[in-house]
Amino acid sequence: MEKWEEILLAAFDLAAQKGLGNVSMSQIAEKAGIRKASVYNHFSSKEELIEEMYIYLRSRAKNGLSGAIDPQSLIQKKSAREILLISVKNYAKMNEDENMQKFYKLVYSQRAIDPAAAKIMAEETRRMIEATKALFYALEAHGKFVWRDKAIDMSATAFALGVHSILDYMLDCKNSGEACDEKMLEDYVEWFCEKNGGLNDEYGFLLDEQDDGQDTFE
Repeated sequence: MEKWEEILLAAFDLAAQKGLGNVSMSQIAEKAGIRKASVYNHFSSKEELIEEMYIYLRSRAKNGLSGAIDPQSLIQKKSAREILLISVKNYAKMNEDENMQKFYKLVYSQRAIDPAAAKIMAEETRRMIEATKALFYALEAHGKFVWRDKAIDMSATAFALGVHSILDYMLDCKNSGEACDEKMLEDYVEWFCEKNGGLNDEYGFLLDEQDDGQDTFE
């Protein structure tokens, strides 16, 4: 393991015990068994260290997915509904990683008062939206969706934020010991595809030439 990884993991361990706001660079250096100046050789500030911690933990969680599938490789074989379900379930699994769960708890508790924590959450949402846009454009190119008014970007943003909100809600329920509908994500994908035309294997909204150009479900 490289020194920068040791520093990140030392910082993560301390933050899990004390909270992000209560950990200093001196404490991180002591935990990692190095001088404080050595920490600054790898990270210019505590804010940068926290951001790199998020990137590192997210990458490890993503690489640790068993059976993770690139949606692009399935576009010719699966319906839009199936592809979205696979993508959403893999994203949920990544966020269920034990270390990601710990990190999110730390960041959630600080996001209202710590700009670095708020930046991380905004970045995670941006990543999700951009990945969803790329997927939706690919689905359209292969005839899985035919969007009304070409509103791909807004549809992708609405879908991503919907998934994000459902995952937040499910996490809140889990942390508070409350029951919630485990099929909520799956039902959301079904509803979205029904409204936007991604249920069949090839095409969703098809142009009905005998209906003055109005979109209809086939």
